[in-house]
Amino acid sequence: MSNQSSEQSETTKQAMSADNTNTNNNADNAVENNSPAAVNSDQEFLNIIRQKIDSVDCEIHNLINERAKLAQQVAVVKKTHASAGGDDKAHPIFYRPEREAQVLKAVMARNAGPISDEKMARLFREIMSVCLSLEAPQRIAFLGPLGTFTHAAALKHFGKAADTVPLTTITDVFREVEAGTAMYGVVPVENSSEGVVNHTLDGFLSSSLNIIGEVELPIHQNFLVAEHTKVDSLSRIYSHQQSLAQCRHWLDVNFPNVERVAVSSNGEAARRLKNEWHSAAIAGDVAAAEYDLHKLYENIEDNPSNTTRFLIIGHEAIPPSGQDKTSIVVSAHDRAGALIEILKPLSAHGVSMTSIETRPERPNKWAYVFFIDMNGHINDPNVSAAIADIRPLVKDVRILGSYPKAVL
Repeated sequence: MSNQSSEQSETTKQAMSADNTNTNNNADNAVENNSPAAVNSDQEFLNIIRQKIDSVDCEIHNLINERAKLAQQVAVVKKTHASAGGDDKAHPIFYRPEREAQVLKAVMARNAGPISDEKMARLFREIMSVCLSLEAPQRIAFLGPLGTFTHAAALKHFGKAADTVPLTTITDVFREVEAGTAMYGVVPVENSSEGVVNHTLDGFLSSSLNIIGEVELPIHQNFLVAEHTKVDSLSRIYSHQQSLAQCRHWLDVNFPNVERVAVSSNGEAARRLKNEWHSAAIAGDVAAAEYDLHKLYENIEDNPSNTTRFLIIGHEAIPPSGQDKTSIVVSAHDRAGALIEILKPLSAHGVSMTSIETRPERPNKWAYVFFIDMNGHINDPNVSAAIADIRPLVKDVRILGSYPKAVL
């Protein structure tokens, strides 16, 4: 009897296993073919999909942790290599902008959807940010306060795992990085509508820091209110003067009789709503999140293509990434045709200039320097040859840095 029962039990298990296999196969087929009809009900179909999502989530979870462990191994190798050099003051470089640019470009190149290339790269940006924080926490200074577009640029470039520190002025950002209190800094350099940020260019005239990266940030303005704001009783709209100018037409149509108050930054505009029930602010997404505000209207800027370019400043020189820019500052002789002399070598060597700006050469009176951006890396033969040809024609040339072009 015992043997017969055992045989029956084993037969039952095999039958149940076969049923489960068939069920799983049917489930797989239902999901792959997007066919709820292959199972008994819509709810069963949803449960099957959710089970597969849970399974994929487990795989993603394990792979992220595996990547994090590999990043920790990289940190050990870098620390060992730095200490083996015999220089007690040597510090390993953990952040490699050219490497990160290559990784993000590869992510976008191999992406097959349905997630867009940019959104997929942003996901990887945050994974890389967390992994880098395991190697060494990154302290990033930026032109504050919290909630500004420079804050948004810092988060876009370094990810949310970075330790971002708001400072009052662009000069303060340069000083913080020079002193080593912050590893890197983020400063605005030009806006597609408003032009160049002179304070940033002037900072390079008195600093030895290099440009190690760039960020391009589309500027989208939001009309923000707090939970306690009485929208029907608005009497003030706060924002930076440039943001008020960028939304002038929208404000004329929608809030023509409400006072517009210019403040030091969009972040400050958002902060003020905490204690005022009759005010609104114009600022970006980061300000809305930072100060827990509601976006009553989104993307209210008059020019939807408005973009600001930011520079990442640091100490090190950056190897080529494959798609780079080089920035130089040139002190020219005071003579006719000086600028043409500077530009001719660029043309002769096939180097494409992307921008040129002029600033006073302090403390000299009526003397000027030229800030020039060009495509290519200083290690590229044509770029190095062009700069070599410029040197004997001018008083001085300083290479501000070669760095990866903005990816996101």
